[in-house]
Amino acid sequence: MPAKHQAKLSQPIFHEPIFSEGQPLPSPTGFETKHPSDTKTYDEVEKLLKKDVVGVPGSRIADDDLFRLQDAYGGNHGPKVVGKIQSAKKIIFHALGDSGASNARKYGNELHVSDQVTVDCNQSDENNKPAFLFHLGDVVYNFGEQQYYYDQFYEPFRNYPAPIFAIPGNHDSFIVPGTPKGKEPLSTFQRNFCAKQPVITAEAGSLHRTAMTQPGVYFTLEAPFVRVIGLFSNALEDPGVISSQTGRWPAVNDKQLKFLSAQLKRIKKEKYKGAVLLVTHHPPYSYSPPPKKSGSGGNHG
Repeated sequence: MPAKHQAKLSQPIFHEPIFSEGQPLPSPTGFETKHPSDTKTYDEVEKLLKKDVVGVPGSRIADDDLFRLQDAYGGNHGPKVVGKIQSAKKIIFHALGDSGASNARKYGNELHVSDQVTVDCNQSDENNKPAFLFHLGDVVYNFGEQQYYYDQFYEPFRNYPAPIFAIPGNHDSFIVPGTPKGKEPLSTFQRNFCAKQPVITAEAGSLHRTAMTQPGVYFTLEAPFVRVIGLFSNALEDPGVISSQTGRWPAVNDKQLKFLSAQLKRIKKEKYKGAVLLVTHHPPYSYSPPPKKSGSGGNHG
């Protein structure tokens, strides 16, 4: 049902997070935006996508600290989930990126993917049940506007029964000129993924998924057998940027370099034996021969 027709839930703080509707809801039948297309706006800002970066908000926790999977589940449920993973001697999780639909034509693709990962959770046996989904950025197109979170995130993943962690992509962080103060995409992203406590945000409409409580737009997720170090690679279309690069991008601070260094030192000090995954929206390296007519030519697409 279109977001504008949804009743708003009250927004209390919950004792434990809520990840799905409990009972499956039917797939949505349409995709609604407040204007027909973002194409004109996108054309106007295309040049800015090559030069406009954004500042990196700090984390709520220390650089060498971890955000644990059991804490994301909350209450007594978290230790039980972790115990099952440890008993199975393996961890399974989903990872995907660029799920946001930039127009109605692409909405069906998003629904197919979100429905399939939900089915995977619900049909897998206990030893093979995915523990979480890690979103690799570009949750909402075109530029992370709060009015599109319902259609592009909450509604498609309405039945996904596990935590959804995320790092912002360039489309979740680029600031379109004229954006009102307080409506910046990263502010909306943080409200929905970096809340201090489980709460239903206005973007969720009448759905029950509570905001994720990760400590920032960069963080390390600690789960059995794996640590996932998530980094925010900023708002440019290309290249990805995680630091000032010694002054090349003065608007970008070096908080993530200190964070990454602290995390790697902790891994070395603890002689950590699990898998370590570094995840960013823009790949650290992407190669493709320069195209003669069309193609990516090595950009993050």
